[in-house]
Amino acid sequence: MYRFAKSAVNISSQAARQVRHGSSAPQDFHHKYGTGVMVGGAVFCTAVWSYVLTQTGITWNLSPIGKVMPKQWREAEE
Repeated sequence: MYRFAKSAVNISSQAARQVRHGSSAPQDFHHKYGTGVMVGGAVFCTAVWSYVLTQTGITWNLSPIGKVMPKQWREAEE
């Protein structure tokens, strides 16, 4: 138990040190690349869904109205 507590304290002190000094990544990353990453993701998502909807041949079965005909009831046997 002592080793676990000692390692937990060590990890928390390392985390506090990282928060205090900050990470090595530049702070203006989102200002420089945020819009480009967002637009790129939107274009990728749109392209993938366009391909799926038009080229894969999936039958989507949007509405069964007019496509499904009910069976006739059997007449009661006498």
